[in-house]
Amino acid sequence: MHYKNTLEFAREMDGSDPLKDFRDKFYIPIINGKQCIYFVGNSLGLQPKTTQDYIYNELENWANYGVEAHFHAKIPWVDYHDIFVEPLSKIVGCLLREVVVMNHLTVNLHLLLTTFYRPTKERYKIICEAKAFPSDQYALESQVKLHACLPDRQGLDPDNAIIEVAPREGEYNIRTEDIVETINKYANEVAVVLFGGINYYSGKVFDMKAITEAAHKVGAYCGFDLAHAAGNIELHLHDWDVDFACWCSYKYLNSGPGNIAGAYIHQRFITDVSLPRLAGWWGYDKENRFKMEKNFKPIPTAEGWQLSNSPIISMAAHKAALDIFEEAGMENLLKKSKLLTGYLLFILDEINANSNKKVGEIITPKNEEERGCQVSILMLQKGKEVFNALKKHGVLSDWREPDVIRVAPVPLYNTFEDVYQFGQILKHLIENVQA
Repeated sequence: MHYKNTLEFAREMDGSDPLKDFRDKFYIPIINGKQCIYFVGNSLGLQPKTTQDYIYNELENWANYGVEAHFHAKIPWVDYHDIFVEPLSKIVGCLLREVVVMNHLTVNLHLLLTTFYRPTKERYKIICEAKAFPSDQYALESQVKLHACLPDRQGLDPDNAIIEVAPREGEYNIRTEDIVETINKYANEVAVVLFGGINYYSGKVFDMKAITEAAHKVGAYCGFDLAHAAGNIELHLHDWDVDFACWCSYKYLNSGPGNIAGAYIHQRFITDVSLPRLAGWWGYDKENRFKMEKNFKPIPTAEGWQLSNSPIISMAAHKAALDIFEEAGMENLLKKSKLLTGYLLFILDEINANSNKKVGEIITPKNEEERGCQVSILMLQKGKEVFNALKKHGVLSDWREPDVIRVAPVPLYNTFEDVYQFGQILKHLIENVQA
């Protein structure tokens, strides 16, 4: 694509965009009396205009049917979670029986680690990315400490069990070869390899296929936190042979703050009743669930990891968002995303090349196979002042300490004109705020 840093070019791209009408399906926040440039879909996706109706429908079912809505609502509540299997299987790339909607991200991570992190005296290490998102760090630490309470696991602690892979000195992104080398270094000791699908700070996409292959070669399980990946990049969890994964739904999936999350478990595990898990009645064999019998018999799909019955109001919001994904098509979203973020990178390079002062250092990989929507800008001076000024000029972006501004043009509701106007505003601020 031959980009141009002009308003005419941006509007031409928007005019020919097959997804241009989808912006109108979302509420765009207002700043200074007009729609803002919303570049924080990597933190919280925008609200679909249909969300309120979807939720209201379930409130009406509750009002009209009471408990009978579990069986007599248009979408019976007892099976409500089943409607997400097909759309999510397309988004994360898996078989229908390998995906389930339940709980929240970190809850699901703990449930999956209960099954897949079973440390022994020989194999007890977890390999992960340095400075992973704090929830993942805390989950891993607590899982290690939980096992350290067992009589034969004394001496196990996070300092010796958790191995972090960091970028090389002077670099901002972890190299795949360094991850593989670390896995091989601890080949006989590693139990689980766990990475984010995308590093939340830099926006780098990890080579999940290569990491999974390396983990399996040394006899370890491999899983991913897809909070920043689901709905953002192309995923093929089943084909990559990933053992387990989990994600939230409130970022690129636009399902509402803190809303219901999802999990994936490879089919080779879902019928294995010998696997340890924390069980709940909604994971019990559907045919006999209401007999209320002892001795847990899991559903032979990813549903077998469920705990409680479905939070219908939350799931209604999730359905409103996923119906839009179904209409747009993941393939179309990925195509536009690469163009949109590519245009943003082009604009930023133009500013750096043609201005008296650099906007900052782009730490997100330029290779479109190694990035999603998000671009992270390492600010060289007065970054917080620039960030605060962006909001005053109608741009919502994201600040990460100590000096990074994250921006994420999302293909469902952001435009090429958004990107162009952002560049104009940022150039002005760089030349003035940093003076």
